[in-house]
Amino acid sequence: MAPEPNEPSVMLPDKFKEECGVFAVHGHPEAANLAYLGLYALQHRGQESAGIVSSDGIRHFVERGMGLVSDIFTEDRIIKLAGSTAIGHNRYSTHGISQLKNTQPMAIEYSRGPLALAHNGNLINADTLRTKLEEEGSIFQSTMDSEVIIHLIAKSQGQRLQDKLVDALSQVEGAFSLAILGTNELIMARDVHGFRPLAMGRLGGAYVFASETCAFDLIDAEFIREVEPGEIIVVNDEGIYSYFPFGKGRQKCHCIVEFIYFARPDSNIFGANVHSIRKQFGRQLALEMPVKADVVIPVPDSGVVAALGYAEESGIPFDKGIIRNHYVGRTFIEPAQSIRHFGVKIKLNPIKELICGKSVVVVDDSIVRGTTSRKIIKMIRDAGAREVHVRISSPPTTHSCFYGIDTPTRTELIASTYSMAQICDYIEADSLAYLSVERMLSVQGERRDDFCKACFDGKYLVKTGVHDTQLALLDRDPV
Repeated sequence: MAPEPNEPSVMLPDKFKEECGVFAVHGHPEAANLAYLGLYALQHRGQESAGIVSSDGIRHFVERGMGLVSDIFTEDRIIKLAGSTAIGHNRYSTHGISQLKNTQPMAIEYSRGPLALAHNGNLINADTLRTKLEEEGSIFQSTMDSEVIIHLIAKSQGQRLQDKLVDALSQVEGAFSLAILGTNELIMARDVHGFRPLAMGRLGGAYVFASETCAFDLIDAEFIREVEPGEIIVVNDEGIYSYFPFGKGRQKCHCIVEFIYFARPDSNIFGANVHSIRKQFGRQLALEMPVKADVVIPVPDSGVVAALGYAEESGIPFDKGIIRNHYVGRTFIEPAQSIRHFGVKIKLNPIKELICGKSVVVVDDSIVRGTTSRKIIKMIRDAGAREVHVRISSPPTTHSCFYGIDTPTRTELIASTYSMAQICDYIEADSLAYLSVERMLSVQGERRDDFCKACFDGKYLVKTGVHDTQLALLDRDPV
């Protein structure tokens, strides 16, 4: 029997946590309304807080709050957001605690006028830069890494906002897709490796930008192209132009987990449709790790598309053997401890009539800590399953992410600590198999070398400062 991971009394999330969503629009009379709709479409990327900053070419108007987009932005609040340019942000914190002061977009007044910033990603040298800036007299208002960019912009001697931004970005390391709102211009920027997605579109005479193209679909905007890695795009009343201040041709390092888990299936990112890629992951998993069974069921909603691919390739019937309650709030009152696995049961419930007496393939996109997988399998067995075979449509997660995904520390990742057989034993499955890195990348075709897979193999493209120290402390082989 494998030693059991420490299981806290309060169940920690057993999935990767969402990153952030960025939306921007320039040149539309209903900019604030479009920003609201864009954030609504990107709600899956962060549910902690949201904000919109708009500009009428003279002043900035700011509305932010904790919670979901639809709860924060009442009609009265949106009306206050005047102007034809706006940027918006959904937040899940990867750096900085959950408080209203950490809500984005960040908005300040400095010597050149109003300035606002929305950031998706994570700066791995933010702590070092923050210490240096504080020693030079900067006073920070939040605990976010994103505020470092604001201070670097304010201190820059550049004449134009884009010059100040280039100066700031030349000093930061890590992942960023940025929306910057000046007095009368919008600037979009993406890091040279393209870790996080960012798309450009058009709506009539207006330009729109979003973390995912599903935001364009909601507002009937036309997708033009992706903002390229290292590209800065400036949009103002004179038009639109772009440039590459740090050159082109750097090694691309797109986040593969966007395809595995984060992005909406109806989005196109990194040159491909998310639904299509996820289904191919499932197909490859069936080819690589087949098993005889009666039915393929997904863990909703994360495993649905991969399970479809697995079923189609294997010829085993697909069915929704687990039903998810979509109306569970972020907090709830737990009744007596006699109700075992209440935290999972309130969200998921198996269909006993479909499962009883059958050999079941359960498909999910990942196993992080393993605690939730164990409880789900226990529920399926209690529903009468004869066998439970678990198939995961990604490789084992063995390393933490430092580029914008809130992953547990490496010691908390079950695949970093335990062997495959021990994980299978712990979650009480009859068999367990993951998609290999090679098969995962084969789906990408000619783009296979364009992806960051550090959470699976520990090979980080960008390493500096605290990042290196953390890696050294946690650099040990699994049991």
